[in-house]
Amino acid sequence: MTGRVVLGGLGAAAAAYGGVLLAQRGVGELLAVGAWLAGGVVAHDAVLAPLTVVAGVVAARWLPGSWRGALARVVVLLGPLTLLAIPVLGRFGARADNPTLLDRPYWSGWVAMVVLGLIGAGAVTAYERRAVRRATRRTDLT
Repeated sequence: MTGRVVLGGLGAAAAAYGGVLLAQRGVGELLAVGAWLAGGVVAHDAVLAPLTVVAGVVAARWLPGSWRGALARVVVLLGPLTLLAIPVLGRFGARADNPTLLDRPYWSGWVAMVVLGLIGAGAVTAYERRAVRRATRRTDLT
């Protein structure tokens, strides 16, 4: 309980500080922030949510039951991260006069993230399958 209160207080303090910094900006920047926030909602509702539903329907039809949870974990984690990564993956902010902007191989990092997500989902699925087998053995022995 105490940890939640402390984390909640830190979050509220960070949000208040961000609000103070935002209030010090001009109207143009406030409008840009509003457009960015609205764009996030639209991207979620128009792109991410429908793709997640489609992935769930495909998974329900074609994957064995033990893999459905793993796929759901990967989609839920990688979907929003991919949306956030689109600007750097597309190199939309790169400028010729500043080569230090977007100077990393972002695609290889994203692929590594996907691979790690799949490995993690596979590990969780294997753990869950073992737990089900143990529970089944216990009920068979009694």
